[in-house]
Amino acid sequence: MKNTLILSTFFALTLSGMVFAQEYEVGQKNKEFTKKSLTIKVGDTLKFINEDPFFHNVYSLSDASTFDLGSYPQGQSKSVTFDTAGEIDVDCAIHPNMHMHIVVE
Repeated sequence: MKNTLILSTFFALTLSGMVFAQEYEVGQKNKEFTKKSLTIKVGDTLKFINEDPFFHNVYSLSDASTFDLGSYPQGQSKSVTFDTAGEIDVDCAIHPNMHMHIVVE
C-alpha cells in the first residue's frame, strides 16, 4: 500500500509538471534572434526556428545548460528543454554577433 501511494504521488507530480511545461518559439531572422532575452520555467522548451535563407547553429556553453543543435537550414527548427534553473547565454556558431540570454526559474 505504501509503495502504491509513493508511486501514485510520483506519477501525479510528473504529470502535473508536464501539463504546466510550455513551449516557446524563438526565430532566427536577419542574423539575429527574434528575442534578445527570455524568462522561462524549469521543464519549458524553446523551439529555435530558422527564418533566414542560410544555416544557423544554435548552442550554449553555460553551466546551467550546455547544448549544440548543429547546423540547420531555413524552414527547419530545433528544440531544447531546460531541466535546470539558471542563466543561459545562447549563441550561433556561424554568426558570432547573434546572442540571446535565457533565465530559467
